[in-house]
Amino acid sequence: MNVTPRRESTILVDANTIIEAHRTGAWRALAGGYKVETVEDCVTETQTGFQRRRHEQTIDSGVLRGSLSSVRSISDMERAELAVKISDITLDLGEESLWAHALGRQDAWFLCGPDKASLRCGVRLGFRERLISLEELLDRVGHRPGVALRRQYTTKWLDKSKRYADPTFLSVSQ
Repeated sequence: MNVTPRRESTILVDANTIIEAHRTGAWRALAGGYKVETVEDCVTETQTGFQRRRHEQTIDSGVLRGSLSSVRSISDMERAELAVKISDITLDLGEESLWAHALGRQDAWFLCGPDKASLRCGVRLGFRERLISLEELLDRVGHRPGVALRRQYTTKWLDKSKRYADPTFLSVSQ
């Protein structure tokens, strides 16, 4: 099954993706090209660590919220449902909240985030085809960032990482 995002597709993004899109000047293209959503914990993560970021990575919370289709809150029940399914995978709070939210969705959504534990979670939950790189999303809306994306936001890196995140990889490759 090959699933591709369309402009009406919902793209769930983590804090790292938001920061990278701002760093490369691609946020407007991303948020204008798709229905981009995130969770409260990811918005909070974009507002921490400014002392270690360059100026172009500074993100105004109000502007960010205004450019997103939605910012979701996560219940303890949603977190518990996720925890039962991925008990041996440790996620950062933002990624945990994003996956807890994704589990309850019934629409066509995709998740963009470079965290390896998050990728393992997505593969484990059966959403391998819904994991997408920032590079692919930007290509699909015809945007080329003026600043190169970091490696972990590229399609090549994601494809390789998804392969290694698959628990059947070792048994198939032997």
